[in-house]
Amino acid sequence: MTAAGSGRPTPPAGPARLAPVRLAPAITDLGRLDAAISDCRACPRLVAWREEVAATKRAAFRDQDYWGRPVPGFGPADAAIGILGLAPAAHGGNRTGRIFTGDRSGDVLFAALHRAGLANQATSVSRDDGLALSHTRVFAAVRCAPPDNKPTPGERDTCAPWLHREMELIRPTMRVVVALGGFAWAAFWPALNSVYGLKPPTPRPAFGHGTLWRGPAGVPALLGCYHVSQQNTFTGRLTPAMLDDVFARAKDLAGL
Repeated sequence: MTAAGSGRPTPPAGPARLAPVRLAPAITDLGRLDAAISDCRACPRLVAWREEVAATKRAAFRDQDYWGRPVPGFGPADAAIGILGLAPAAHGGNRTGRIFTGDRSGDVLFAALHRAGLANQATSVSRDDGLALSHTRVFAAVRCAPPDNKPTPGERDTCAPWLHREMELIRPTMRVVVALGGFAWAAFWPALNSVYGLKPPTPRPAFGHGTLWRGPAGVPALLGCYHVSQQNTFTGRLTPAMLDDVFARAKDLAGL
């Protein structure tokens, strides 16, 4: 559901700019959730930053119209695999309007998903590039691009209801969540409590690449993966083979 000619999700009727904690629980389908997320203005610092970036632009993209809004999740509503990231990149998702699209992190991620048979193509450059995911939905703990890729604890908590509602709507089919980095790993535990009514284990398992936590039946497994950031991929901390292993394991956990 998009606004005519804009490529942007159409905001739902009603007070779309209420605080996420009030608005998110009432939304009953992913299309309306995506639209409400895209209209959110709950965090003043993030609103100012994402809009400043969209106005000033990077020189290489000066002729493009930036999205400059929160970035919703991407992928089918019946996904068995969830991929949880930190937040959109200033000149990636904040520019293109699709998570992990138009930046080098996305290049690495979607190439790996294509090798795993979870994406129909290896590239992700724009919202209209024909990319489609199979059995997989990608979303972020924080939906706006933050300065220095570092949201504050308050911004993280304000945005959390969007993540929790998205996980609730995918709950019938989701079997595993791949957490890209320690921030996403930490964001999973409040969702576990909010969505599934389970208290996080004590002590909470520490994040690590390949670390697996398995809960009771009906609760998705949590699988750790180093973030697909340039810092990790350029230094060899995260290699294509390591990503392939993670997604092969995720498919196995999801029964695919």
